[in-house]
Amino acid sequence: MPTQDSPSSPEEEVLEKNYLDIANERKQEGNDCFRAGKWNEALTAYRSALNSLPKRPTKPRPDVSEQDEIPGEDPSTKKGSDDEGEKEEAVVDVSSPAVTESEKESVRLRSVLNANIGACFVKLGDHKEAVQACTQAILDDPTYIKALERRAASNDILNTWTSLTSVQEDYNTLLKLYTSPTQLNETRRKLQYLKPRLEAAQKRETDEMLGKLKGLGNSILGNFGLSTDNFKFEPNGSGGYSMNFSR
Repeated sequence: MPTQDSPSSPEEEVLEKNYLDIANERKQEGNDCFRAGKWNEALTAYRSALNSLPKRPTKPRPDVSEQDEIPGEDPSTKKGSDDEGEKEEAVVDVSSPAVTESEKESVRLRSVLNANIGACFVKLGDHKEAVQACTQAILDDPTYIKALERRAASNDILNTWTSLTSVQEDYNTLLKLYTSPTQLNETRRKLQYLKPRLEAAQKRETDEMLGKLKGLGNSILGNFGLSTDNFKFEPNGSGGYSMNFSR
């Protein structure tokens, strides 16, 4: 892979074309398997294609917005368009001659393949893995609408405080990307319905956490003939609480 200071040599361009050809061939195999409903086989092919591409660099990817769609989806529903250590990412000038079309294509393909892997996991009912795969796609293309939608849908099914918070964030991102009034109105409606669910999930998980802490506290205080019920917390009028002990 060429650096920002050195354009591709003819030999490097041949190598780039070779790995892109391999990735596209394996991607097509995955598409064929996906159309046939062979989700595991499609997943294997997409992963193989992904492994033939360069890993995500420590510098930001070229800004690409071209998007691919998973095969077999209804066209009427189309809605648009191993990092190492803690290295500081350098800004890439996408107008630089050093950023080749092959590099841009690699980034686009990597994003599409991860999104397609996410689609396979959705079909297999593994929504945690689907979320992770779509997140990888979005790292390469933050404007990838289909990946954002797919991640939001899987996180919605997971229905945890954390996952629903991510759904909210993705919906807000989509509001900035959509141009269709129908999509915008539908997303705003989803956000309204999401709010009480998010609050309920927060309360549920907070109560569960406090219940576990109370159980742990009672197991310790029980050695002294006490329990957490002996400690009362009352508002002190200054925005905090005062703890009172009672037998």
